[in-house]
Amino acid sequence: LVNAENQTVGRLAVQVAQILRGKHKPTFLPNKDMGDHVVIINAEKVNFTGKKWTQKLYRWHTGYPGGLKQRTATEMLEKNPINILRKAILGMMKKNTLRHSFHEKRLKIYTGPEHPHTIELPDNVKPLPPVPRALNGDFHFGLETYAQPETFQEEIRVSKNRKKNRPYTRKYRSYPDF
Repeated sequence: LVNAENQTVGRLAVQVAQILRGKHKPTFLPNKDMGDHVVIINAEKVNFTGKKWTQKLYRWHTGYPGGLKQRTATEMLEKNPINILRKAILGMMKKNTLRHSFHEKRLKIYTGPEHPHTIELPDNVKPLPPVPRALNGDFHFGLETYAQPETFQEEIRVSKNRKKNRPYTRKYRSYPDF
């Protein structure tokens, strides 16, 4: 559960994108789906820094000739405030099948403090703490006690000696020595 009230869009998007991918877990693998579900509330109360409310443009093409459309961030907030956060979060993730198949489906964004996921969340759940303006070394997504101390990712050793890592060779072929 993430409360987006008075949070900067980019800083919040970084935090949520990494939780969706599962980078906060000690068993993270980049080619596996390891992330968590994220519910964001108060999406209409996000902030931009500087003059982005008037200068930032969201552009898309309809597919027809001359169909390039654009809206400023304030127009986007009036029309559909959910898309501001969705585009920011998904824009920070790789565009591959993991994102399209898994990560997008686990991201739930709602305007206002009400959401239909109260049954799935534990009773004593608190929203993640707001993202600080400068990330310090002790900030860890608000999930300091997420992993048990005995869980760790096994160390993968790769030999730097090229001769040992060569594939099996036939009799008459040989590799040049580097």
